[in-house]
Amino acid sequence: FSDPAGAVRHISALTSGVSRRATIQKTLLPVLIRWMAEGIDPDRALISFRRLSESLGETHWFLKMLRDSSGAAERLMRVLSSSSFIARLLEHIPDSSAWFGDPSSLQPTGSEKLVLEMRSIIEREDVETAAELIRQIRRREVLRLAIGAVLGELAMNEVSKGLTDLVDSYLTCMLELAKSQSGAEIDFGIVAMGRWGGGELGFGSDADAMLVYLSDSEGAQSLAEKVASQLMQLSKDSLLEFELDLDLRPEGKNGPRIRSLASYQAYYEKWADTWEFQALLRARIITGSEVLQSSFTSIIDTYRYPAELDAKKLTEIRRIKARVEGERLPLGADPTRHLKLGRGSISDVEWLIQLYQLRYAGLHPQLRSLGTLETLDQLVELKLLSAPQAE
Repeated sequence: FSDPAGAVRHISALTSGVSRRATIQKTLLPVLIRWMAEGIDPDRALISFRRLSESLGETHWFLKMLRDSSGAAERLMRVLSSSSFIARLLEHIPDSSAWFGDPSSLQPTGSEKLVLEMRSIIEREDVETAAELIRQIRRREVLRLAIGAVLGELAMNEVSKGLTDLVDSYLTCMLELAKSQSGAEIDFGIVAMGRWGGGELGFGSDADAMLVYLSDSEGAQSLAEKVASQLMQLSKDSLLEFELDLDLRPEGKNGPRIRSLASYQAYYEKWADTWEFQALLRARIITGSEVLQSSFTSIIDTYRYPAELDAKKLTEIRRIKARVEGERLPLGADPTRHLKLGRGSISDVEWLIQLYQLRYAGLHPQLRSLGTLETLDQLVELKLLSAPQAE
């Protein structure tokens, strides 16, 4: 412990008195402290455990779980010592501590169940209350996935899928609230982009998106803007940060937040740059009518899976890649050791695979996967990359 005096104060607070809680904790703490000390940050684990105990210490199940459940106390100490992110969320959702007694409860909930739960809230509550309850569901599910990840109950692909399903469900239902609040009947599509579109979300990933609507009627643009504004507002969460990032939209920050389907078609036909077609390789529309979804996908397929990639576009992709590395690599960072942007890093792998997609997906439909790893497997099957290169 870095602060032994502080640790002693917390231990005294946990064990003083003659209550049932103090008696049980006097018995448990010598073992709990050892498990905390084996982790990354024992001091944080102890203060987080004290706060949890103050929230839950009088509840029968919490003390019983720590005392009787095989491995629950050790799992809780490991997590509190390993992750400040989880410790902070647990303080807001203390009842989730029950999951440590049952590892099977750490499995992702799945989008179908999530949407069902969120929609039942929408049906019975006003917009503001429903939005806050839906934010709480998202916090709870992120916490579930984070604990599962730290304890090794979930593989990386399960975490990514769980986070992707959660963001899909969250924004689908927040859009329903936004439309209800605006009193707008409009065919509105949210297009998942980047890691979210590719189903490869991590806990620190942005929710990159574009917004599209299907209507050419007068006033449709202002109505769509109104819904978009409500959606952005409702989905924000200051407790567990969330914000839709619309910077990948046509014309970036200078362009409108939302465009009609026809406007997207005209833009991609006349003005789009090569990097925008590359960004479309991960585009996945998650809301809107079947007509809107199939029409939008059909339009972008023309540009993200071209029949051929000419030398000029290839040069442009390489130029932008070099610029991204130059501008985004932190000052003084060693490019041989920077995991995201250095040489041979995550972005190198992603760009290489996307380059192969732009070159060959027009000829080989099996390369039209949105995720990096599935596409990599297909490149090996098609013998466009060797197995050692893919590895």
